[in-house]
Amino acid sequence: MSFTIKQSALATCIDVSNSLVYKRSPSIRRHPFSPVLNLQNIPKRTNVLVSKPLHISSVESIGKEKKPVIQCNAYEADKSEPIEAAEQVKSEAAKRVKIGIYFATWWGLNVVFNIYNKKVLNAYPYPWLTSTLSLACGSLMMLISWATRIAETPKTDFEFWKTLFPVAVAHTIGHVAATVSMSKVAVSFTHIIKSGEPAFSVLVSRFLLGESFPLSVYLSLIPIIGGCALSALTELNFNMTGFMGAMISNLAFVLRNIFSKKGMKGKSVSGMNYYACLSLLSLVILTPFAIAVEGPQMWAAGWETALSQIGPQFIWWVAAQSIFYHLYNQVSYMSLDEISPLTFSVGNTMKRISVIVSSIIIFHTPVQPINALGAAIAILGTFLYSQAKA
Repeated sequence: MSFTIKQSALATCIDVSNSLVYKRSPSIRRHPFSPVLNLQNIPKRTNVLVSKPLHISSVESIGKEKKPVIQCNAYEADKSEPIEAAEQVKSEAAKRVKIGIYFATWWGLNVVFNIYNKKVLNAYPYPWLTSTLSLACGSLMMLISWATRIAETPKTDFEFWKTLFPVAVAHTIGHVAATVSMSKVAVSFTHIIKSGEPAFSVLVSRFLLGESFPLSVYLSLIPIIGGCALSALTELNFNMTGFMGAMISNLAFVLRNIFSKKGMKGKSVSGMNYYACLSLLSLVILTPFAIAVEGPQMWAAGWETALSQIGPQFIWWVAAQSIFYHLYNQVSYMSLDEISPLTFSVGNTMKRISVIVSSIIIFHTPVQPINALGAAIAILGTFLYSQAKA
């Protein structure tokens, strides 16, 4: 509650507190310093009870006569800020809680996906089909959501899909390459190599787009490249296909981000629907290649082998990795609507740490101290990179 009292002196505002109108209960005792408003000219239907003092926030002059105007803001004596400021603080606190929930959900879903994805690939080493099923499951979930009006159907046109196509191509390559990598090496090693994505981002932007960066950005690449190299050289179960898959995934996702920034400017599509459209288009692109590379005969034979070795729970593994892949990506795109790119980058760094640590614990991955040091250096470099670009 905020109002203005026009008086020639401060004492007039204080003297107003000599009388108080009680219309709720005559038994309420007045605080000796509680101010009271003169409400004789206010309709009787208004009930006012002031149990806390009015604090003068400013004295100003208005008009040609420069009469002093005493600005009084009503707030409780035991608090140090007006009601409006308190509400703003509450709003900021609620936003931080919301972002925290986004991050926790994003990290949790990503950890679960990586665990089930690795279980599936260990028993069923067909990364092209596994990648296709992930996209197909997410696309089906969103089509059902749009049909049942659980989610708002995006308004798109031919120009939207045209600009989305190169993004989908890069997304498809990055998704398949990462899955191929995880089918050959440990989850932790794949994510250590993928933490080198900022190096690819700077190099591509510098030499292909002609962008320049401050010196601090280039210096942050030293620990990233050095840490990834140290981890690769000391990896106990090193595999070149797995290493190259992670590197190709880095390059593809950098190109995806560049195409996305260039092509999607001014497009009014929410993060959730944007990723859904991306999944649909990527599914269309990937399916014929998956059939050509692996094929139904290999899939059928491998499926029977996996069921005989694992049992019916293998079906749950496949379903889980497909569902959680879509959910964690969907949440990450939704969080982009709420946070800055810098905050997202920091969150992505912390996500990798959670995936690396959890996968080492769950799969009992042997890690040498020098290998762990390389991973820590690379992740630290990624964090420094995000700070340097702020």
